[in-house]
Amino acid sequence: MTTEGRTVLAEFHPPGPSSFELPPIFTIAGVEFTKPMVLVILSGFIVVGLTYAFARRAAVVPGRMQFAGEYAYNFVRNNIARDNIGSEHYMKYVPYLFALFMFILVNNYYGVIPFIQFPSFARIGFVVALAAITWVVYNTVGIAKHGFVGYLKHETVPGGIKGPILLLLVPLEFFSNILIRPITLTLRLFGNMFAGHLLLILFATGGAYLLLDSGNALYGVVGVLSFVLGIAVSFLELLVMFLQAYVFTLLTAMYIGEAIADEH
Repeated sequence: MTTEGRTVLAEFHPPGPSSFELPPIFTIAGVEFTKPMVLVILSGFIVVGLTYAFARRAAVVPGRMQFAGEYAYNFVRNNIARDNIGSEHYMKYVPYLFALFMFILVNNYYGVIPFIQFPSFARIGFVVALAAITWVVYNTVGIAKHGFVGYLKHETVPGGIKGPILLLLVPLEFFSNILIRPITLTLRLFGNMFAGHLLLILFATGGAYLLLDSGNALYGVVGVLSFVLGIAVSFLELLVMFLQAYVFTLLTAMYIGEAIADEH
């Protein structure tokens, strides 16, 4: 590698976890509010505002906003809730699942909105809280349906299995169904949002450095290519962001459906 090449590597600071540690924007009553905190709070108002806009002018022939709202609601109600919870009980859980889906979707799409460009769930603390709420919901409805002891048996003792093999299966089922689920929910959503945003930062900052600061025309060509790849990844991220909202909501519905099912 040439001396000039070594200089480029020495001067460029690649993005990493520190890129997600943003300084406070303002402080209220001693509480420092960072950009992700503000975005999460704002997303609550956005979801409420969108829901109101969807239903404000309900008509037999829907307008654009009503059609979009009905499409999103029907998608969650029919494709997620009813298919995984069952036609008898699913309606009571649709409000939570719809709010969950919309909330995750809004926070994910912050990552591709100009001048915001930060998916809130690239900070793991917010995802932990969301997964904890889901954990409480499906365990609570399961206990309400089967009773505490009955629910533990329901979740840890596979149907039709008897004998000494239960000494191995019961701890594994408890570990898998009670303890691991919120962890996998958290890591799946956080990991995708963190990695995707980190990749976009790398293409943007790396491309800008090679194009503007490298002092080498050949590096500038690579910088342009980096920007093009960054745009392509942004479109891919649009799909990933939707899929992560869908998967999180889908798994929540599956866990609720399993918790209230008559058999394990």
